[in-house]
Amino acid sequence: MVVFADDEQQKRLNFLRKREEEELAQVLSGKYGVQYVDLSLVAINVDALRTLTEVEAKDAEAAAFGRVGKKLSVAVRAPENPKVKILVNKLHDLGYEVTVYMCSSASLERAYQRYADMSYATESKAGVFELSNEELEQLLIKVTSLADIGKLISEAIELKKAYRITRILEVILAGGLATGASDIHFEPEDAQVRLRYRLDGVLVDVLNFDHETYRLTLSRMKLLSGLKLNVVGEAQDGRFSIKIKGDEIELRTSILPGNYAETLVLRILNPKAIGVELEALGLEEKLRLKLEKEIQKPNGMILTTGPTGSGKTTTLYAFLRKINSPQTKIITIEDPIEYHLQGLVQTQVDKKTYTFANGLRSALRQDPDIIMVGEIRDGEVAETAINAALTGHLVFSTLHTNDAAGSFPRLIDLGIDEKVLSSAIIAALAQRLVRKLCVCKIEGVPTAEEQKTIDKYVATIVDRALVPPETKKVWLPKPDGCEVCHGRGYKGRVAIFEAVFMDSAIETILRSKPSEREVYNAARPQGIPSMQEDGIIKVLRGVTSMEELRRVVDLDTQ
Repeated sequence: MVVFADDEQQKRLNFLRKREEEELAQVLSGKYGVQYVDLSLVAINVDALRTLTEVEAKDAEAAAFGRVGKKLSVAVRAPENPKVKILVNKLHDLGYEVTVYMCSSASLERAYQRYADMSYATESKAGVFELSNEELEQLLIKVTSLADIGKLISEAIELKKAYRITRILEVILAGGLATGASDIHFEPEDAQVRLRYRLDGVLVDVLNFDHETYRLTLSRMKLLSGLKLNVVGEAQDGRFSIKIKGDEIELRTSILPGNYAETLVLRILNPKAIGVELEALGLEEKLRLKLEKEIQKPNGMILTTGPTGSGKTTTLYAFLRKINSPQTKIITIEDPIEYHLQGLVQTQVDKKTYTFANGLRSALRQDPDIIMVGEIRDGEVAETAINAALTGHLVFSTLHTNDAAGSFPRLIDLGIDEKVLSSAIIAALAQRLVRKLCVCKIEGVPTAEEQKTIDKYVATIVDRALVPPETKKVWLPKPDGCEVCHGRGYKGRVAIFEAVFMDSAIETILRSKPSEREVYNAARPQGIPSMQEDGIIKVLRGVTSMEELRRVVDLDTQ
């Protein structure tokens, strides 16, 4: 019994000594003016560790634990140690930008233990998380459903501590790519952390896991994204890349302070997602051919409208790709640049020095043929963009309105003269994204309510050639889906559109500062379906379902 008591007492003493050492390191970090880090709570980046040999690190009582590009995080026990200064100078000479952190000797011991693991761990180079081709291919074979991803993550959580965070991230990122996710959400709750993917615009639960694993995962994500480890009470944004088969896929990291822990969202910017050709956007052929003709004009403005995440940027990029040629100069002003396109001069706004307004003025001095302004947010940007459209430039931009007809009253509200609008605007589009039914879709009969809605919108379609011959039949998602759609019944998305082109009727009505409804009625003779009508046409053709269409647009049944 005495031995047992001694053992317990020793454990207690060891715990108190460790805590005292950590508290002392934290206090001294303030004295020396450096940040404090506890390496037992931080995922140690193996690529950072490799920048110092084990002998060098132990000699200076230091360890490199984080690296993004040439930015290196180094933990030291004594910042004033001359050997630390020699080490930091050496790293500077090698081109590294070094941030020194203060830590305890227990933290350093944990880092030194990782030298033995280095040959097994996956590296993170220059803000790039590398997934080996073989590993990725194996994961993609294993991942046929969201349940498979959850199972693989659960297995990874049980692994040896040194490797598990790397493995968990591999599975989460590979799973996101395999399922075509646009975002990965980590949402801390009271007892656990919820992991969700946004698939075709809809959030889907993957699994729940513990807070300890999440804390280590969050630290690794912060290091990869070049964010501050010790900042927890404010929002942070960063980015890093995943390298697969020689291709780099960029991820945007967004961290917000939450009630239980910081909330993390990764946005996957896959170039293949934006690389949609104009023909594949979902435009009716008559509308597509008219737009292709309009975007060849030497000047004027084409607007796309819709809420965030409705595919406006994808549509604008499809236009730019269509008209991009060695003979034209195209400048874009974006916030931020999400995808890089060959042959374009892409610039990114900065809130202080390079806003949409002064960016647009500067771009005009470079004599471009075509300008894309990411978003018209205020009167100054609207006026400059309209003037550019009137002075020999083709201008593409986006506007936040609910429909195409609303673009004109919105620009008038921003202070644009209604007489100028008719000379500058070529067309205004509005769009939403609906999920496409998977190949496993099944045939169905609409309910009485759905049939009433279908009949109502079919009756108002001006161009009768667009109405499918069969209007009493619909297609439905298969309840349990298949391997192609990962059990969801839907795979991929397509846009539903409406458009208003400038003509004499619109030009006349603009003089009286019209409402959205008045613009809409004046545009009806153009024969272009409304978003609701375009959606009903796609439902009858088996592209999407009534349920999905109702989720995205308001189907008035009155």
